[in-house]
Amino acid sequence: MKKVLFDIAVLIARVATGVVFMAHGLSKWQSGLGATAQGFREMGIPLPELSAGFASVVETVGGLFLILGLLVRPVGLLLLINMLGAIAFVHSTKGIMVTEGGWELAGALGALSLLFLAVGGGRIGLDALFGAIFRRRAERRAAEGGMGAHRRGGASGRTEGMTGAGGAGGPLTPSESTTAERPNVPRQPTASRADVSDEEMRDIDALVSDDQPEHRKPPNR
Repeated sequence: MKKVLFDIAVLIARVATGVVFMAHGLSKWQSGLGATAQGFREMGIPLPELSAGFASVVETVGGLFLILGLLVRPVGLLLLINMLGAIAFVHSTKGIMVTEGGWELAGALGALSLLFLAVGGGRIGLDALFGAIFRRRAERRAAEGGMGAHRRGGASGRTEGMTGAGGAGGPLTPSESTTAERPNVPRQPTASRADVSDEEMRDIDALVSDDQPEHRKPPNR
């Protein structure tokens, strides 16, 4: 409830202050920058042409931005500088009352500008709207990035499980073979039949025939 009341109060102060600034800025444009610069020169304001252009633009555009709640803090800083210049070069030696040319109005507007610089424009305005949009986009991008990282991590885990472990438990590399290699045992040289004479072959056949066991029939029971 307190936040709602604060936002409503800031909105009312913004709109009222913006209307006053816009009225002063538009009056300078209607009079013409030349006439405004001449008036600044007569009041002893330094750089009258530059000061007249700065005051006309800042008061008109800054007042509109205050009403809309757009760039409230930067606008508050520019309007504060404008009012401090008006107080220092024009109204400080003429007392307080505005009817006597004092700093009453410039001081009030400067204090409101300082307030907007400090607290901003509240939640009812374009600054709050754009801020909410940017935050949602940032949160959406962060969520999408987290989901992408989670998917990549799951895919890499499945890939490691499919490749299996090789050697000391590490994943297999493409250069490693999944089949066991057979030991390279040199073959023993065997004598070919051509190197043995007929007589030796007959002796070998005789020995083989003598070594054959006799097949005995089991006794009848």
